Amino acid sequence: MSKRSILVLLVMVVVMVLSACAPQAAAPAADDTEEMVFASVVKSIGDTWFVRYEEGVLKYGEDFGVKSFMEGPSDVDSAAQVAVIEDLIAQGVDVIVNVPYGVAENEAVQRKAMEAGIVVIGHEAETMSGDSLDYDLEGFEVCEAGEEEMRDLAAGMNEEGQYAQFVGSLTNASHNIWTDCGKAYQEANFPNMEWVGKYESKESAENGYTMMKDILKTYPEIKGIQSTDSVEVQGIGRAVDEAGLQDKIMVIGTCIVGDVGDLLQTGAVDYCMIWDPADAAYAALVVGQKVLNGEEIVTGMDLGVKGYENVTLRDGENGAKVIVGNAFAKINKDNMDQMNF
Repeated sequence: MSKRSILVLLVMVVVMVLSACAPQAAAPAADDTEEMVFASVVKSIGDTWFVRYEEGVLKYGEDFGVKSFMEGPSDVDSAAQVAVIEDLIAQGVDVIVNVPYGVAENEAVQRKAMEAGIVVIGHEAETMSGDSLDYDLEGFEVCEAGEEEMRDLAAGMNEEGQYAQFVGSLTNASHNIWTDCGKAYQEANFPNMEWVGKYESKESAENGYTMMKDILKTYPEIKGIQSTDSVEVQGIGRAVDEAGLQDKIMVIGTCIVGDVGDLLQTGAVDYCMIWDPADAAYAALVVGQKVLNGEEIVTGMDLGVKGYENVTLRDGENGAKVIVGNAFAKINKDNMDQMNF
């Protein structure tokens, strides 16, 4: 071995010895590097209602420095929604907020998430079993909203004549509470009004359009529509508009003003009862964080979001703990700029 090689070898040995003796930097604690992950699952990411909803999801992440994102199927489908939640369970997220297309179809996978230690918050899901979620958040008392709409529908129909109801899904909690309470109120207070049926649009504007055209053929004297889904009402209003029946049929629904503004202007849709999806998304994530922190939700609590400053807590019919805000507004052509998103 040459003198040069021996010298290089000695230098390497010295460096290795010094490195072994030098103090090592402590590995960062898990809490220093682990980012909290909040996942929001919706019925359909293609729905403009949930485009607005995602704004609240992302804002929550920015405000609290956590990873907050939204996922869901491109079209409403309970099986696809369940698959999304299965994937989130595998990822080990901290919180799942779920807006179920069908309540019963989502219960089993939500239980699985809870068994994995994930906080589960529902929205528009108050009929869920209490063991399938930590809390459900509602923007307002849905039954009362259904009754309020029925009073307005009756006034527009002079308390007589035929009316129909639309829901996005026959297994959706809020839509069916809304319409069932409206119908019960009509039967108790407006006996001269006649209910002709409940129609399931599957949250499709085209289905709403086709069904409304069929209703006009079957019930040419129909005078009122109570709609619960923000997509179906677009098709309902279009069918009324094309038939030139804006002044003869009263249409009340849930909507995104940006989608139906022209129909509000023509009177094909008379008014919408609406709450801001972005605020609902944000408030549900606040609840999720509070559960993670071990906080109990109580009546009178302020979630720090408009419409949710003084919530009430009650039990749902199947044991869910339901948080209720006061976040709804009535929007017509005269005040549509107030919630034009």
